[in-house]
Amino acid sequence: MNWIAIWVTCKLAGLTALALLFVGLPIAYWLSFSRWRWKFLVESVVALPLVLPPTVLGFYILIAIGPHSPFGRLYTDLVGHPLPFTFEGLLLASILYSLPFAVQPFVAAFDQVDRRLIEASWTLGVSKLQTFFRLIVPLSTAGLVTGAVLSFAHTMGEFGVVLMIGGNLEGSTRTVSIDIYDEVQALNYAGAAKTALFLLVVSYAVLLVVYAVNRNVWAAWPQK
Repeated sequence: MNWIAIWVTCKLAGLTALALLFVGLPIAYWLSFSRWRWKFLVESVVALPLVLPPTVLGFYILIAIGPHSPFGRLYTDLVGHPLPFTFEGLLLASILYSLPFAVQPFVAAFDQVDRRLIEASWTLGVSKLQTFFRLIVPLSTAGLVTGAVLSFAHTMGEFGVVLMIGGNLEGSTRTVSIDIYDEVQALNYAGAAKTALFLLVVSYAVLLVVYAVNRNVWAAWPQK
């Protein structure tokens, strides 16, 4: 197996899941608690990667961060090199691509929090920020874990966006899915099978975590 590609994939998936905790939580909080009548417009934008073909999404991201765009020119001036076909560009694309896989479980978890408890916290003089971290987050742990794990798993298996934004640079943007594709193209089915089996095992382990958390399996274990 290509352990370099596995390391790049795990690093990409881990950083994406971590970034989505910081990016997705404020979005999910607003979507859950906002009473703005037009918030479905924002919900539709967040959910767009679920239905948009990865190559289409990758193309628009490539245009948006390319050297001819204002953002791309600013990044090039600050860093000294373009953003496309770098690990940083691939990370940005992965965050956008996996956004709904984090935000939607977050929103579902926040929606299940009893609003009376939140109002009681506010009545006692606790600020909204403190209420969020002391009350809402602990009561939404299962949904937060689910969102983080799903975004990690989704990033592990992405292909189209990786190919459009990152290309196939060994040690930088070559991920497991790209490596499997290359092995099949080279008729190295044995190598592709080993890497595919690794990805299958990881995906299954991720699903086990998600279902275990949501079914409260760990509650059956005795507490010491």
